[in-house]
Amino acid sequence: MRDDLQEALDAEASSDTADFSESERTILQNVLKLGDMRVDDVMIPRSDIQAVETHETLGALVARFRVVGHSRLPVYDEDLDNIVGFIHVKDALQRITELVVDAAATQPVKLVSTTLRQKLNKLDIVRDAMFVPPSMPVGDLLQQMRASHVHMAVVVDEYGGTDGLVTIEDLLEAVVGEIEDEHDEEGVSLIRKVGPDTYLADARVELEDVQELIGPDFDPGEYANEVETLGGLVFDLIDRVPQKGEVVSVFPGFDFEVLAADSRRIKRLKIKRHRRNLPARIEEPGAIPPRAGEPNSEAAE
Repeated sequence: MRDDLQEALDAEASSDTADFSESERTILQNVLKLGDMRVDDVMIPRSDIQAVETHETLGALVARFRVVGHSRLPVYDEDLDNIVGFIHVKDALQRITELVVDAAATQPVKLVSTTLRQKLNKLDIVRDAMFVPPSMPVGDLLQQMRASHVHMAVVVDEYGGTDGLVTIEDLLEAVVGEIEDEHDEEGVSLIRKVGPDTYLADARVELEDVQELIGPDFDPGEYANEVETLGGLVFDLIDRVPQKGEVVSVFPGFDFEVLAADSRRIKRLKIKRHRRNLPARIEEPGAIPPRAGEPNSEAAE
């Protein structure tokens, strides 16, 4: 039946008439791919984990929630390889507000101030975490999360170290695509400079924004006519989705290191401007190397 559905979707894609909308076809294609996806395809990498230390105060936790905009945060003891659980923002707020509504509290403001200075390891608000291997099928984890009512899992390697983090939202996005909630900030920059000739970028950043920050040396040339984002440019340069950790070095003057990606898309990149000599065949500033599979025009002459 899986093969029949795939054949039907392939046939409809090349047909003038369609029974499914484009978004419906995308979701169905993603559902078919779900059986081959593993947790490490969708997890948040260790380097991107936002977490709090168990010895931090409740006040520091509330401040962290305000900054990161998440509803849940992992809690660790000393380092990320020792995650002891997670805290939901509503549990933290309930711990604070219960003092205000307590009829016996004659000085609620003073009590709240005292509570905000309490350490997390002294409060009973840390929930148990779920630990899963990176090789676990995404479908199995989704079922396990539904059954246990736990929406966050820590991904651990064979030695017990923390590899990453996965939420139920990450699993749903594998099917329906990116989910933007009401707390996601549209104005947040998708690219920033982090060092000399070094930039961190969300793969969704538009090419014109990259060029505006880096300068005219970053010239996508003819690619700008076909793709709009940095992720689309890197995909077009090599004709595939690169793996996490891979460095794409075919764009003149720049290297792109893949910081996060799954089997379907690039998520985050590090851009490094290098001062190496450009290949001899690139004569004009901003010229782009041939697309993957296309012959070099000079070599063909």
